[in-house]
Amino acid sequence: MVAARGGKTDDRAARGAQINRRLARAYPAAKCSLEFRSPFELLAATILSAQCTDERVNIVTPDLFRRFPTPAAMAAASQEEIEGLIKSTGFFRNKAKSLLGMAQALVKQHGGGVPRTMEELVLLPGVGRKTANVVLGNCFGVPGITVDTHMSRVSQRLGLTRNTDPVKIERDLMEAVPRAAWTLFSHRVISHGRAVCNARKPACEACVVSGACDHFRRFQGGQGAVKLRAGAPAKGKRG
Repeated sequence: MVAARGGKTDDRAARGAQINRRLARAYPAAKCSLEFRSPFELLAATILSAQCTDERVNIVTPDLFRRFPTPAAMAAASQEEIEGLIKSTGFFRNKAKSLLGMAQALVKQHGGGVPRTMEELVLLPGVGRKTANVVLGNCFGVPGITVDTHMSRVSQRLGLTRNTDPVKIERDLMEAVPRAAWTLFSHRVISHGRAVCNARKPACEACVVSGACDHFRRFQGGQGAVKLRAGAPAKGKRG
C-alpha cells in the first residue's frame, strides 16, 4: 500500500487507532448534532449546514419539516417558499434550489425514499461525499468519514493527513482509523474541534491527544511529547 504524505500507512493506522480510543473516552456521548427523525430530514439538514452552524440549522428545520414533512411535499413546493423558511442559514437561494432538486429527484428516481449507497446519494442535487457519509453513517449504519472544517483542521494538526482536499483527507483517514469507527470517529473529532482544538487558538493544555499531535510537538511541547497523555477528558468552550 502506498504511504500518504503524512507518514507510513502502518504508523498512521496505529496512531489513528490510539487517537480514536482516547477521543472515545473523552467524548462518550458524541453523536450527530443535527436533529432529525428520518433519513430525508437528515439529508435536508446536512445540505442546510453548509457554511452554517448546526445550532442555526436546528432552529430552522422544525418549521421547514412541518411545512414539508416528506420529499413529495417538498418536491411540490416553489423555490421561493423554501427560501423563506431557510433564509437565516445563509446562501439560501442556492440551498433552496438544492433542497427542491433533491426532493424532486427522490420522488422521481427513488420512489420518495433516500438511497442507501454513496454512488446514488452523490447524484442528488446539493449532495457531495460529506453529506452522503453523514446520512449513510447515521441513518443506515454504513461507516463513513465526515470531512468538515473541524475534521480537516484537527486531522491536519494531528498529522493524520497533510492534504487539504476533502476527498484526499477522507482517503487518508480511512487508512488511519478502523473502519467500524469511522462514523463515531467523525463525531468525536468534530466535538473535539469545537470544544478544544478550535481554529484560532487550540487549547492544547486541555487536549487528551496532545501527545500524538504533530502541531503540539512542533509548536507547544517541543520534541519530548511522544506518548498519548493520560489526562482527564477534554473540556472547553464549544464553538
